[in-house]
Amino acid sequence: MNLLFQGEKGVSIKYFSKRVKIEGYTMPNEIKVAPMHKLIKRAGAARVSEESATALGRALEEIGVKVAKEAIDYARHAGRKTVKARDIEIAASKVLER
Repeated sequence: MNLLFQGEKGVSIKYFSKRVKIEGYTMPNEIKVAPMHKLIKRAGAARVSEESATALGRALEEIGVKVAKEAIDYARHAGRKTVKARDIEIAASKVLER
């Protein structure tokens, strides 16, 4: 179900409640579309479609889950239950170089 929120000055922000299957787990889209529009615009696009914004959100969620899983492995290897920022940094560099 797609929900549409009408804000001030006729600006619309779309929130999608679709569930996405990432690495065997079904999870809701947690990254909103509006920030994806901003990221694509910041990268230099003149215009951004809704489909491209949602596709970027899905891709970032998938990458985020991979980084988080890798960071959990680093924390466990260090004998900790708490994932720290350094675990995320190491995991992100490892996942993104693949």
